[in-house]
Amino acid sequence: MSLEEYKGVFIFAQQVDNELSNIALELLGKAKDLAADLDEKKVTAVLLGENVENLADKLAEYGADRVIVVDDPELKDYRTEPYTHALAEVIKEYKPEILLVGATAIGRDLGPRVSSRVHTGLTADCTQLEIGDFPLTPMPGQEQKHKQLLMTRPAFGGNTIATIACPNFRPQMATVRPGVMQKIAPNKGAKAEVVKFNPGFTKNNCYTEILKIVKETTNVANIADAKILVSGGRGVGSPENFKILEDLAEVLHGTVSCSRAVVDNGWKPKELQVGQTGQTVRPHVYFAIGISGAIQHVAGMEESDIIIAINKDENAPIFDVADYGVVGDLNKIVPELTKQIKEALAAKTEA
Repeated sequence: MSLEEYKGVFIFAQQVDNELSNIALELLGKAKDLAADLDEKKVTAVLLGENVENLADKLAEYGADRVIVVDDPELKDYRTEPYTHALAEVIKEYKPEILLVGATAIGRDLGPRVSSRVHTGLTADCTQLEIGDFPLTPMPGQEQKHKQLLMTRPAFGGNTIATIACPNFRPQMATVRPGVMQKIAPNKGAKAEVVKFNPGFTKNNCYTEILKIVKETTNVANIADAKILVSGGRGVGSPENFKILEDLAEVLHGTVSCSRAVVDNGWKPKELQVGQTGQTVRPHVYFAIGISGAIQHVAGMEESDIIIAINKDENAPIFDVADYGVVGDLNKIVPELTKQIKEALAAKTEA
């Protein structure tokens, strides 16, 4: 493999039902940063589907300089084999140095298969990406390579953080957790170069047939979209005691979330978990109530605009990242806070 042939930063622009997934726009923002560090002028989005070329303009607004479109009826709905074939052939034809894929249900299925087919590595579920030297510090007898993609992800069940590189193969591939990277401000009216590419599709015994698509509906809120999160940990004490957090969230028009310990205890569903093994969130206000502040949890919420911690342990690590902290009994503090907010809102309404 001649590494010099591989140039540019590419992202897989996931779409479902002709609508771009947020992760595609988030990846474009990070891709722009990586391209700048590599002195690359273009960021390329790879768009797979049927009748999806209309999505190219939105990709351009969020940072794509070029959009490679593979448009074919075989790609109407996601299926592993045709999507793997399409993306692998794009890589073989255009030779990207870096390819980023969202760590969604689709991306977690697609990324590993594509990396295997093009004989490269893949780092899964990354929470940080940057360009740097590898090994991170010079080692005797080992060449330190420059301008490598350094891919950071939680390891060993979230108990440690690993930084991984792929110095000897291309492209350097990573799946990236949704909500970790930030979208750039859209440049309305921006246009991208649109390149149509279709490698052709021949059905084989790995093709599946979709008989029926059933849309799942859920009453669980999407915490990644919430502007105010009231998050509870093991210190809340019981599932019944989450009622005081729900009351606070209601008066603030916010959403309840939780730590891993709460999910492990069966108090709340996995969809509400914040942290390295849950969701990464960036609300305007994040209440950490009865949460000790382990690194696994902090990694999922430390980018919140304002963090307010309530904990009876004044030495809890959560206070190290909090903008405001209250030491005391949450069973007294949270109901009183809810009461004060209600009264303040009522007084404002009367005025």
